[in-house]
Amino acid sequence: MDPHILDLQRDANRQISDLKFKLVKSEQEVTALEQNIIRLEGQVTRYKSASESAEKVEDELKVEKRKLQRELRSALDRIDELEASNSHLAKRLEKMKANRSALLAQQ
Repeated sequence: MDPHILDLQRDANRQISDLKFKLVKSEQEVTALEQNIIRLEGQVTRYKSASESAEKVEDELKVEKRKLQRELRSALDRIDELEASNSHLAKRLEKMKANRSALLAQQ
């Protein structure tokens, strides 16, 4: 056989071997990437679930905060009413004491 043809055959066989190796390596990479996709999709599902749960808790906390703010406003209003009433009663008491002192002084 012609040595030139043998060289061409060897080159062709080497190229085929290289391409087969690259194919196997590419298939392994594809498999690894597919597994990575499955893992990441699982993470996305967990993160979505955690996010939805956190949003639900946030909504509940907002409702509770509004309720507590209403209660606080109501309590502050009641304090204002009681302080006004106390001030009024204190003034009446001072008037009554003054009247009593005046009456006792007259006797």
